[in-house]
Amino acid sequence: MTTSSATGRSSQAAATSPNPAAVAPPRIVLQFVGMGLIWGASFLFMKVALEGVSFGQVAWTRIVLGAVTLGIIALVTRVRLPRQPIVWLHFAVISVTFCVVPFLLFAWAEQYISSSLASILNAVTPITTAIMATLVFRVEKLNWGQILGVLVGMAGVVVIVAPWQVGALLGDWRGQLACLGAVTCYGFALGYLRRFLAPYKVPSITSAFLYIGMAAVIMLLLTPVVAWHPVQLDVWVVISLMGLGVLGTGVVYILNMNVLTAWGPTATSGVTYVTPVVGVILGVLLLQESLSWHEPLGAVLVFLGILLTQQRIRLRRRDPVV
Repeated sequence: MTTSSATGRSSQAAATSPNPAAVAPPRIVLQFVGMGLIWGASFLFMKVALEGVSFGQVAWTRIVLGAVTLGIIALVTRVRLPRQPIVWLHFAVISVTFCVVPFLLFAWAEQYISSSLASILNAVTPITTAIMATLVFRVEKLNWGQILGVLVGMAGVVVIVAPWQVGALLGDWRGQLACLGAVTCYGFALGYLRRFLAPYKVPSITSAFLYIGMAAVIMLLLTPVVAWHPVQLDVWVVISLMGLGVLGTGVVYILNMNVLTAWGPTATSGVTYVTPVVGVILGVLLLQESLSWHEPLGAVLVFLGILLTQQRIRLRRRDPVV
């Protein structure tokens, strides 16, 4: 799966809009769709890359290549880095919670579960974002319908995980749990961005370059720990790593920052409407992956929860209660 001066809106202004998608310019909508397509393909890229490199090397490569890509863009556009030390500290937090930890978790998870299932579990991000933005950072308030959406979404997660199945208890529960940990990190990071960095109105390119760049520094320091394994490269592994790094961790984060500024954290995390559809289609068509009956059923419940949480479906009682 963040702020931009180019949009002409602050995150606070986006939060007061009753329906961000209805007032956003077409370019924001296109960037939102682009995010879904690129991040949806990222689950395929990770699965293919794992055939030749370790999960740590997948995360290491995507972050370093993403930082190089954003560094080139930042150099060409002559971005100005913020001078306040506190801003750098906040971006350091984002680099860990939005990049290093979740990227490692997703790459590790796909050793045990399919790319299709990983993309479906990634769809829980709006639920974790709503919880974090409301309960932890207090930058949004949930009404009764949104609370119901969170509960429905959580029920969908239980259906996807299928704890009643013997296989879930013996094997792939580890991968599913890792995915849920990753989306919890995403929710935390999006709420943190809104709470602590939105007031500084840091341009999107600068923001993306800073936290991806800091994440790259962290991964370089961790090289002896996460990237020391031998590799077996072929053309598909290399293409997957390039796509995951340049697109999925470079260009897409500028789009993400622009959309977050225009729509706010909860609406932006709705990119997971698109991501699992792309991820499942690519996994089924290109990797011959299959889905059990409970996984799409759980995905439907998660999407229903997202619709309620983002007020695409509204209940009559709408007074904030949290």
